[in-house]
Amino acid sequence: MAVTDLKQTPLHNLHLELGAKMTAFAGYLMPLQYTKGIIHEHLHCRSQVGFFDISHMGQCRILGDNAASALEKLTPGGLVDLAVGAQKYTVLTNDDGGVIDDIIVTRTEFGLSIIVNAGCKEKDFTYLKQQLADDCQFEVCADLVLFALQGPAAVSLLGKYAADITCLGFMHSCATQIGGVDCVVSRCGYTGEDGFEISLHQDHAEQLARLLLAEPNVEPIGLGARDTLRLEAGLCLYGHELSDNISPIEARLQWLIKKGHQNYPGANVILKQMQQGAERIRVGLLIDSKIPVREGSVLHDAEANVVGFVSSGSFSPSLSRPVAMALIGRNYADIGTVLYATVRNTRIAVTVSRLPFVPHRYQR
Repeated sequence: MAVTDLKQTPLHNLHLELGAKMTAFAGYLMPLQYTKGIIHEHLHCRSQVGFFDISHMGQCRILGDNAASALEKLTPGGLVDLAVGAQKYTVLTNDDGGVIDDIIVTRTEFGLSIIVNAGCKEKDFTYLKQQLADDCQFEVCADLVLFALQGPAAVSLLGKYAADITCLGFMHSCATQIGGVDCVVSRCGYTGEDGFEISLHQDHAEQLARLLLAEPNVEPIGLGARDTLRLEAGLCLYGHELSDNISPIEARLQWLIKKGHQNYPGANVILKQMQQGAERIRVGLLIDSKIPVREGSVLHDAEANVVGFVSSGSFSPSLSRPVAMALIGRNYADIGTVLYATVRNTRIAVTVSRLPFVPHRYQR
């Protein structure tokens, strides 16, 4: 796709003003990093507050009294018991037990609000329109943008502008104002840190971004650090640890399956995997080298048998060493198992590790 064909978020000019190096991602021109680099941005988010423009993500609503029960038929996660303001992470599944997308669902007074992945939003919107019951109203919220404030100082910073957000529990949301701008703020994120996601109308995007970035301990964070942060936190990325042919059980997301729920696409496959175990599962890997082992690298045992592949891999700024996640045969998934990857004709030992690599600091 040519650069001229890429979409831009409402903060595009601000990103350039801040010295962003831009890159193509999911049909958008997005900031990869800013002038201080990925490692600095990563560590700043872990120690202070990072500001993320995630307006490329898709936002939509399902309205109506039966919105929750209708969507629950498309996902293994329970939604009908969600209280207003509560959120749930779940997945849309296909008939083979694979994942169409992973989504965040929020119960609202009028139905459900949903955030979907940027690269999946058009197929998700089409799918939801086709599958939802006639008594539900589906709306794409193309006029909304999404920011994230992540890091240990996020709550004290945002609390200066909206005191009500300090009382929010993890995976809960509320409507409020920040600097006079109407927003919906959710206590959630994709870094493993405490923090918030902020949904607001695009007309106020730059106003609010400049307000937050003017705070002395806030710095902008690009896609590069967003990826290393979520990798350290052991969080799945669609197209890597989740896909049309990777089930939630293989991705070790069995905790999101609602007990007794059997009425959703692929339930027969997923429930069988829950009972008998999946043939392959997601694991963490510590890399015994300074060389990162990247996505797609094939993994072998000591006898050179293929046992799986790396789904995500990078340098961990927090641990000062490369780490990775992989899908491997369950017989090789015990903590401490040593496997091997080949990078530039060099055999590198990797050790199966617990996830996350860096402990989560969500506000429970």
